[in-house]
Amino acid sequence: MSGMRILAVDPGSKRLGFALSDELGWFAQPLETYERRSIDSDVAHIQQLVRQHDVREVVMGMPLRLDGRVGPEAESVQRLIETLERSLSVPVIAWDERLTTRSAEDLLITANVSRKKRKGAVDRVAAALLLQSYLESLSRETQEADSEGRASIASEGAAGEGCPGGP
Repeated sequence: MSGMRILAVDPGSKRLGFALSDELGWFAQPLETYERRSIDSDVAHIQQLVRQHDVREVVMGMPLRLDGRVGPEAESVQRLIETLERSLSVPVIAWDERLTTRSAEDLLITANVSRKKRKGAVDRVAAALLLQSYLESLSRETQEADSEGRASIASEGAAGEGCPGGP
């Protein structure tokens, strides 16, 4: 399982933005922007990317509303996820993508990328931001599990000793 990449998808009505992790799952890199044609061609393209890049899981941006509710865009993405789950041999994970597109636009504006170039880049940059937040959550889970393990070992080692600060 190690050494395989994670593919992130930032789904839009006209384009799909893609990003790919490094093999260690530490960093997200923008990959490409894909012009959507039909659900079948979208799925075929994602299948090709999964095979081509040795992907172990796909993270799909879930466009929830700011208040966390599911709107028509999220329902459409949920249908795409269900189709992908039947078509791919790897898991598909829905990941909250609120504000990633806005953050990507802000990042590109700050970097003085022209409006014309921003239009093509924003989807893949948003996918990279989405993937980076997912990778960081995996890293936090691992760190928390490690620190809980160390804490329980430390408390077991101290169990037989006297209580510091006692009378």
